[in-house]
Amino acid sequence: MSMAIRPEQIRQFEQDGFLVLRQHVAPATCDDLLALTHVHVEQAVAPLEYEAEVGYPGAPVSLAAPGGQTLRRLRGAYQRAPLLQQWASEPTLVASLEQLFGEPVCLSLAHHNCVMTKHPDFGTATGWHRDIRYWSFTRPDLVSVWLALGAETAQNGALKVIPGSHRMDIQREQLDEMDFLRPDMPENQA
Repeated sequence: MSMAIRPEQIRQFEQDGFLVLRQHVAPATCDDLLALTHVHVEQAVAPLEYEAEVGYPGAPVSLAAPGGQTLRRLRGAYQRAPLLQQWASEPTLVASLEQLFGEPVCLSLAHHNCVMTKHPDFGTATGWHRDIRYWSFTRPDLVSVWLALGAETAQNGALKVIPGSHRMDIQREQLDEMDFLRPDMPENQA
């Protein structure tokens, strides 16, 4: 379904640190992935992570507390179902990533090998961060691939990114104990 990444898109990726590829995945594939996700959420197919387990500000103090059993993510996405494996290793996706990096890529099954969920009744905010905080690789040449399976708007908590933040020199003291940017620091205000 996808087209080759254009040179100007590669330049934008290098400048901004992210690239939005609209309709890079066939709508039927997105529908199938969303249906699979709904089944796994409704049946609470393990492994899972609940809001009470993340420890973010505003998270419920326990699974028994109001909102505590709100599902935050389906962990182990790649191992969950062949459909998710097919999407993660889909040849046009891999080819697009190889164009961006200029070299062969490999799939890491690190921390964010998951399906993120959003619920209208309860959900904690994730502070500003770099995904690199999840990984312990010697080179920071990593990319997160994120596929929206529903409408993403400011009103429902769409993913936000800071253009160029991948090139910022962020010091340890600018981060809190969870590696989120501290909002109280003047250097983080912009």
